[in-house]
Amino acid sequence: MTPGGTNTLPPGLLVEEDTGVLLKVRVIPRGGASRIAGLRNEALLVRVAAAPVEGAANEALVAFLAGALRLSRRDVSLAAGDRSRDKRLRIRGITAAELRARLSSLLAHEE
Repeated sequence: MTPGGTNTLPPGLLVEEDTGVLLKVRVIPRGGASRIAGLRNEALLVRVAAAPVEGAANEALVAFLAGALRLSRRDVSLAAGDRSRDKRLRIRGITAAELRARLSSLLAHEE
């Protein structure tokens, strides 16, 4: 990554809207411990321990990312992709620039 890492995130990863920032995520359920596993096809790759049964993986994803991004659980919600591995999360209470910086930091620690 470049210093600060902000230039290495794909441009389509984040979309700023009036209602918050949309974050593209690719989820791998039953992935052992919940963790960020890098980037894939302009999406944040996240492994969650929960199985995709009755919304458990979606809940685990939202809770994990809220904690990892140092946000309240109520500031992170599923915007699209309820039954898909490709999802969009709506992030509130943070700007796209702040979110980009936090994601860059998290990804730098994954290397």
